[in-house]
Amino acid sequence: MSIAKWREQLELGKISSRELVDEHLARIKQIDGKLNAFLEVTEAKARADATRIDEARSAGEALPPLAGIPFAIKDNLCTKGVTTSCSSKMLENFVPPYESTVTNRLWKSGAVLIGKTNMDEFAMGSSTETSAFGATSNPWDLEKVPGGSSGGSAAAVAAGECIAALGSDTGGSIRQPASFCGVVGLKPTYGRVSRWGLVAFASSLDQVGPFTTSVADSAEILQIIAGGDPRDSTCLKTSVPNYLDSLDQPLSGLRVGLIKECFDHDGLDPSVKSSVIKAAEKLQSIGAELVEVGCPRFNDGIATYYVIAPSEASANLARYDGVKYGYRSSSAENLATMTTKSRTDGFGSEVKRRILIGTYALSAGYVDAYYKKAQQVRTLIRNDFENAFKKVDILITPTAPTTAFSLGVHSSDPVSMYLSDLLTIPANLAGLPAISVPCGFDQSGLPIGLQLISNVLDEKRLLRVAHQYEQASDVMSSRPAGEFIP
Repeated sequence: MSIAKWREQLELGKISSRELVDEHLARIKQIDGKLNAFLEVTEAKARADATRIDEARSAGEALPPLAGIPFAIKDNLCTKGVTTSCSSKMLENFVPPYESTVTNRLWKSGAVLIGKTNMDEFAMGSSTETSAFGATSNPWDLEKVPGGSSGGSAAAVAAGECIAALGSDTGGSIRQPASFCGVVGLKPTYGRVSRWGLVAFASSLDQVGPFTTSVADSAEILQIIAGGDPRDSTCLKTSVPNYLDSLDQPLSGLRVGLIKECFDHDGLDPSVKSSVIKAAEKLQSIGAELVEVGCPRFNDGIATYYVIAPSEASANLARYDGVKYGYRSSSAENLATMTTKSRTDGFGSEVKRRILIGTYALSAGYVDAYYKKAQQVRTLIRNDFENAFKKVDILITPTAPTTAFSLGVHSSDPVSMYLSDLLTIPANLAGLPAISVPCGFDQSGLPIGLQLISNVLDEKRLLRVAHQYEQASDVMSSRPAGEFIP
């Protein structure tokens, strides 16, 4: 059920905030032993916050828009007094003394923290299998991955363990798990939402966004978390429009571009291609004009990303040296060996792989050949998008080349794992807003996601198109049965 419908139930007194929180806590206890979406459930805090909201409502106080709504938070967003581990042994016992900007805005809007969700370690992965605390399963099929790196948040929303959740997206880490889990996942324009309090992976790519069961819910959450922040120098100071007031406007005259390079790719599953083309035809049937457009360097995005993102990760993760905070090896004889052993023992294999790649790409004699060249290709990818948006208003692609794959199937082949982000990465490189909405199911009953991309700071139009498609297609009303899908 949507946030708006839950809010109506709360305001009418048909359910209390405490009862709503208790229902979701019971759901977590019922299924999360098998799902492993949560690293920590903040049961006592959630109940106390919900009780305070009920008391305020009984006293006739005016309440903020998310009052009493249970939220889950990806475990790379700092939450004051609640462990923020990034699913890593390195930060296993780190309890932040401060709150991230986005979570602080949620709590001021009345949302209730129900727990912190599992993720790929330091957000490096596409399946939530690199977590130091065990993999998360897909609630549609427990033998499948939920996607990554925000797989815990996506799975929790899909399985009804919370009403909404926050994730982060560096190369597709919101949209790809949203596609795999059959929920809505929004990555805003780079800088639209503050990154202060988000543990950095790749600082020029990271962005925070919501997981929800409807586009309208994503629009409402973006309304709350967007906006300037003096503590984040990359956060844009531009005013935040009303994302909800135009959702129901028709699409007549709107031009939708199908990026031909995406549909010609050899790795694209036929059922995914068919569902996305049908989704494009549905948009056409409700007033949009379909146009084929080219982004010649679109498929170069993945090679570009896997130079830039590891390079930035190498720099960002240099701070974990066993000295100031985080895991420290106790068996070292001196400072140098302590640092080496702390990093060796504290980081998992995928994180170490990316640190090594990034350090190599930034090393003397190679920085021009790799990092500088990747930044030049990034500019060309951005130029391709700019040219495409001269012809169309919105671009569409599949969110991922396939539906959810089996746990462990890519564990010995990192390149095949990286390819699952082929279609989401370019939007991050260009800093563009993008959203994944469910558009169908494959032969096994697993969800398929449609990705819509708009121009910089054009989330309003992006959300309108996504909402209109969602309302016209009503995909989830005929969903097949899933393992833990309510």
